[in-house]
Amino acid sequence: QVQLVESGGGSVQAGGSLRLSCAASGRTFSTLAMGWFRQAPGKEREFVAAVGGSGTGYKLYYADSVQGRFAISRYNALNTVYLQMNSLKPEDTAVYYCSARRNGMDYWGKGTLVTVSS
Repeated sequence: QVQLVESGGGSVQAGGSLRLSCAASGRTFSTLAMGWFRQAPGKEREFVAAVGGSGTGYKLYYADSVQGRFAISRYNALNTVYLQMNSLKPEDTAVYYCSARRNGMDYWGKGTLVTVSS
């Protein structure tokens, strides 16, 4: 089983930056597809960014709302995926969840809160 732990959330002003981290358990991290989702109060959970596993060549995907501002990356040696968030906007305020997918199974972290004030 895969366990995921997010960190790096906090409160920043609009225009600021923040980097989220997600540490995963296991010895086959490189084969996992990793992603970030977020859920704002009163809204549905939405996709933010993802990076494929080794079998996909670590292909990158981004939601239109964060394209050009956010960047997902992974450091396999530390079983960690990152989400670099720049030019943050108040509408980015949400609980951010780390996810993993392999062999048809999905795993989720507990989330980390990001608050962006104007």
